[in-house]
Amino acid sequence: MTEETPGFDEKPDVPSGNGSEDAEPQAAGSSAQEEPAAPAGDAAQTAGLTAQLDQARTALNERTADLQRLQAEFQNYRRRVERDRIAVREIAVANLLTELLPVLDDIGRARDHGELVGGFKSVAESLETVAAKMGLQQFGKEGEPFDPTIHEALMHSYAPDVTETTCVGILQPGYKIGDRIIRPARVAVAEPQPGAQTVQSEEAGAEDAKSEDAQAAATGESADDKESGGPDEG
Repeated sequence: MTEETPGFDEKPDVPSGNGSEDAEPQAAGSSAQEEPAAPAGDAAQTAGLTAQLDQARTALNERTADLQRLQAEFQNYRRRVERDRIAVREIAVANLLTELLPVLDDIGRARDHGELVGGFKSVAESLETVAAKMGLQQFGKEGEPFDPTIHEALMHSYAPDVTETTCVGILQPGYKIGDRIIRPARVAVAEPQPGAQTVQSEEAGAEDAKSEDAQAAATGESADDKESGGPDEG
């Protein structure tokens, strides 16, 4: 009989699973220790990006303010250039028309004397039309109140039929362009005659008294009856 070799039925020693179980907690522990380091890096990166964004916004606001300031300066420059251009044009037109005023005065005198006839009349009317298109306006009429800002008094007199200083004669008409006077109207003025108002007031009082007497006579009453309160009874 064959003898059995002792020990073959015994199972070989197998390493227990405690080693793998111990290795897994160690790996988990190491990963758990590495995870908190990641948020700190993200926070630093976020703070850096925020700072860069703030710098970009600040630079953008500065550039926007510069652009707005330049745009406002350009608009003011355009307005100033346009205003200067209009002023220069008005001055040039006023100077030109000022030189033509003696010619217009001659045309007016010729018209008053009935000498504006024929071809001369057509030329004169064409010149007056062109001057009117350029903005020239004539002013000054007899009977209007005297205004020292637009009238120049060359003659002075007194008149009983005026109540204030009045233009009674136009020696030379005035001319203006818009609100700009290029020549005042040269006129003869008349003032109320000294003492005329007192005389007029006395005359008015006398006329009122006459009218009252006439009214009393028409009603059969006299001035004495009015003062005594009526006629005496019987």
